[in-house]
Amino acid sequence: MRFAYAALTYLLLPIYAGYWFLRGIGNRSYWDRLSQRFGRNYPEPIGGCIWVHAVSVGEVQASVPLVRALTKRFPDRHLLITTVTPTGAARVRLIFGDSVLHCYIPFETPDAVGSFFDSIKPDIALILETEIWPNLYNECGHRNIPLVLVSARISPKSVKSYRKFLPLFRQTLSHGIVIAAQSEADAERFRALGAAPERTWVTGNIKFDVQLPETLQSDGAKLRRDNFEGRHVWVAASTHDGEEKLVLHAHRIVQKQFPEAILVLIPRHPERFRNVGSSLHKGGYKFISRTDGLPCTSDIEIYLVDTMGEVPLFYAAADVAFVGGTLVPVGGHNLLEPAALARPIVTGPHLFNTQDIADKFERDGASIVVNNAGQLGAAVADLFGDDVTAKDIGARGFEIVGQNRGSLSRLLRLMEPLIGNVN
Repeated sequence: MRFAYAALTYLLLPIYAGYWFLRGIGNRSYWDRLSQRFGRNYPEPIGGCIWVHAVSVGEVQASVPLVRALTKRFPDRHLLITTVTPTGAARVRLIFGDSVLHCYIPFETPDAVGSFFDSIKPDIALILETEIWPNLYNECGHRNIPLVLVSARISPKSVKSYRKFLPLFRQTLSHGIVIAAQSEADAERFRALGAAPERTWVTGNIKFDVQLPETLQSDGAKLRRDNFEGRHVWVAASTHDGEEKLVLHAHRIVQKQFPEAILVLIPRHPERFRNVGSSLHKGGYKFISRTDGLPCTSDIEIYLVDTMGEVPLFYAAADVAFVGGTLVPVGGHNLLEPAALARPIVTGPHLFNTQDIADKFERDGASIVVNNAGQLGAAVADLFGDDVTAKDIGARGFEIVGQNRGSLSRLLRLMEPLIGNVN
């Protein structure tokens, strides 16, 4: 089956390449270092490196405490972060600057994967969350490179899909891979797919070890004073195509009860900033963009954030946080950033990317789940009108984050012997 899979990756390569080329027509960042997708022009750290793979923005953000801890504990090692998406690459540059190396992960063809390993020569591979790539994992096994799946999770739905290719995944997971699972349920699903029980551990989710700047609360308060003084503020963060329309409808509902309320709208992908702005203009909304540099006067209804990396700052400036990717079937984004700031959270029903966390939040009264724009508008208005309830929901989320910290320390204890073995 491995031979068939390898052959399939070559057959699909023109489709992958065509997709990346077409995406690049509308967004040139998809052509950034395109040769790396094909196994060329990687950095070559002298003496090897600690390699962390984070698919996109969410995983890069989750990796921050891990990367910083590794940099502190192993100052003599290069640290390389790979991403799939250009937005993930941009977040790496924004957060870490030149303190880490970055490149794009190659397409899953054996030649590209082999060339990638020849160049970077990792001492250890740390893959965040759900990525299961047979050729990549197989190469780690053949080269005796320790591989750890960090905050590993796998949904029941994914298990059903993976079972169709069970021999391939059993072989993939048999190369000494260490599973650091988010929960016992995740660990059991990995074992069912062939992960070795003696190398499958429950360490929790490192996202709970979120590290926000110490000045974030005060910076958010200043942002609010400078732009939204005396107004009710809610943030719709990481929204997707089709979701902004629902959020805007919800804002009209909020305005009926709180005419001075302002919506801070933060689309997930930068290539959509311009289109969202055009939609606001066509819809007759009074809005300004973050990059306009204009004062946010009392008649402004929408504040469009067309910059990267500022979502936590705007959470800190807001009364209520709506986490996007949840009113459309994207699967949701990070609930822990607003929770770590004790902000009351509202989401839509599509939470499968973060289901365990979302279930806990809903079960413990730390979030409100709505099904449509009408319910979203009503929920935000209710929170604006009931400060006691809003603070209680925010405090419950803050408590959940605090109670679940510690995954990072457990993960580091698990990893250190593996890194030590390659000294």
